[in-house]
Amino acid sequence: MAIKNLITVSIAALTLLACNSSTTENMSTLNLTQDWDKTFPKSELVNHCKLTFHNRYGIELAADMYVPKDADGKLPAIAVSGPFGAVKEQSSGLYAQHMAERGFVAIAFDPSFTGESGGEPRRMASPDINTEDFLAAVDFLSTCELVDPERIGIIGICGFGGMAVNAAALDPRIKATVASTMYDMSKVNVEGYFASEDTPAQRQEKRRALAAQRTKDYASGTYERAGGVIDPLPEDAPWFVKDYHAYYKTARGYHKRSGNSNDGWNVIGCQSFMNQPLLAWAHEIENPVLLIHGEKAHSRYFSEYAFERMTGKHVVGESAKAGNKELLIIPGASHVDLYDDVAGVIPYDKIEAFFKLHN
Repeated sequence: MAIKNLITVSIAALTLLACNSSTTENMSTLNLTQDWDKTFPKSELVNHCKLTFHNRYGIELAADMYVPKDADGKLPAIAVSGPFGAVKEQSSGLYAQHMAERGFVAIAFDPSFTGESGGEPRRMASPDINTEDFLAAVDFLSTCELVDPERIGIIGICGFGGMAVNAAALDPRIKATVASTMYDMSKVNVEGYFASEDTPAQRQEKRRALAAQRTKDYASGTYERAGGVIDPLPEDAPWFVKDYHAYYKTARGYHKRSGNSNDGWNVIGCQSFMNQPLLAWAHEIENPVLLIHGEKAHSRYFSEYAFERMTGKHVVGESAKAGNKELLIIPGASHVDLYDDVAGVIPYDKIEAFFKLHN
């Protein structure tokens, strides 16, 4: 028992050292809360601390680190982010904590311009910078004393699933990638939902609107917000909007720093997705990718499209595998069912097995 306790203390000390050295080396200017303000309960099986790291644009990113209390030696690691418009105290932190319980060093980070992370102006999105945020997380993990640098993977949730796939196409240090309930933010901005705005005239109208908004914002000196998840819900709201509301606007998933829970992105925040396709090079990803989606999710077609981009194989509504690329469809699950543990359908066993096989 004494030896076991000594090991536990040692791992806890190493966790704190990793967190403190990261923050000190980067001379953190961020104001990180030390309270447990997550939307999920704290696990007694892991050690937790806050840390920061920076991306190649010099933006300082805030993260939560989760380390198994019974850790021994250098461990495999996973960086997690998403959903799009969420913060690390929501879904990404939950995924990270679960993976730490299963033997991984895991960090959940806020993307640039959001949550506790740096970057001005706030609530902007970028296919380049947000992909870079994943690569910066890999930079940090590759130099962390707790981590085996040859065993690093990433998890992207919702819109950050697309960013994770893009990161995997760019950085071979990422040994394995999971995209859960993914959105392709380029595809949805270019085409609208279900290709409902997929004509040159419709795209040009969106370009005109965004250009006019830029002029308005520049003249006023502020960026107009688009609004988060609509509240109260209109009676004719689409069912998937009701699904989002049930998470972001209730005690189940609300967080004060979450854009989706509050006033959303800037109106022009997603402009660059209009002509910067995220999955352009997905077919050249050599390392394994696991796409997970709910059968009943309105967004399922994004994962099916990503799987086709990577493999050339077209599938609809069913699980499939081609080489080291896999599409896993969860029967009966909606988009938001993969945000938290309420429905009990997130396949943590599968994710663990995938990373331990390939990472």
